[in-house]
Amino acid sequence: MRIKKVYLDNAATTQCDKRVVDAMVPFFTDTYAVASSDFSHSPGIEAREPLENGRAVIADKLGAKPEELIFVSGGTEANNLAIKGIARAHRKKGDHIITSSVEHRSVKDTTVALEKEGFSVTWLPVSKEGFIVMSDLEKAITKDTILVSIQHANQETGTMQDIEAIGALCRKKSLFFHTDAVLTFGRVPIDVRKSNIDLLSVTAHKIHGPKGIGALFIRDGIKIEKTMHGGFNEFNKRAGTENIPGIVGFAKAIELIESDETQVIKELKCRLRDGIMKRLEVVQLNGSLEKSISTILNLTFRYVEGESVILHLDMKGIAVITGSACFSRSLEPSFVLKAMDISHEEAHGSIRFSFSRFNTEEEIDYTIDAVCNIVKKLREISPIAPDK
Repeated sequence: MRIKKVYLDNAATTQCDKRVVDAMVPFFTDTYAVASSDFSHSPGIEAREPLENGRAVIADKLGAKPEELIFVSGGTEANNLAIKGIARAHRKKGDHIITSSVEHRSVKDTTVALEKEGFSVTWLPVSKEGFIVMSDLEKAITKDTILVSIQHANQETGTMQDIEAIGALCRKKSLFFHTDAVLTFGRVPIDVRKSNIDLLSVTAHKIHGPKGIGALFIRDGIKIEKTMHGGFNEFNKRAGTENIPGIVGFAKAIELIESDETQVIKELKCRLRDGIMKRLEVVQLNGSLEKSISTILNLTFRYVEGESVILHLDMKGIAVITGSACFSRSLEPSFVLKAMDISHEEAHGSIRFSFSRFNTEEEIDYTIDAVCNIVKKLREISPIAPDK
């Protein structure tokens, strides 16, 4: 049976839950005043309440205080504000930043931009599974180091770093620690106190919330330089009219996450992985089998081009990507997979499947059949297959 649409690109974005949309609608049409007008009139006061309620819900999920959370437009802005804000505010203390070689581009390109401002950056290598080595991190720290920015989970392979160990080392060395938790927030328990996290980036659209709203946790007492000017919003850390509908939707998305959701999604991921690997030879798992987020599976299909596989899958109504979601228009192989010492050929044959609560076993079984049939046919005509 043909399934018209199977969306397996949920690491890029997720379908906004209809219940989230329903919760947001009144804040477009009824309670629509600007929350910073709460000193001027009643409609402003009415708008302030959902703003602060949403802040409290999201902060509680992180083990943070509401006043430690500021709203931004999404994960990219949160990462920019965290890294640039800390670097520029504490430059007198030092000008050295440490990050990994597999970060999301919003971290990677932000640190490259700071290099042009005169900051020095150490790019930590990763293992074949995508992990940084703690001894490498410790050796990279100098008297001029001010910030360590290491993601919680990788956007292509799902590999999860040990943020508790990283946070403990940063606290011991009196360094600021920022983590991009966009992919893990709502999927994996996070406690900013327990993990000694100073700054943490999250967004709504990865957990069935709306696009255009995210948040940055900034530990109480930490000085950060604004990157958005023109107002005193968000505790004078980020100017701009607050996105009340988005904030309401973000909070609702968190409330809708079921306690068993992560396990259900993990079972779908395992079903797809095992189903493909039982029927196809020379399929390689990229990333970690054990320490990986439940929503991402990255596989390399040897002797075929990933681009050809995804085009054939798209014709069958299955949406996946090859390489990085933000890098797929380039003919260059994924910088993440290259950093993991995966060959040019293997990187080009990689496919990322990513899952959500709306995926079903029926969709997974349909995808297994489609992938196996497509790869077998492409290998039959591949000039680099071993029997050619």
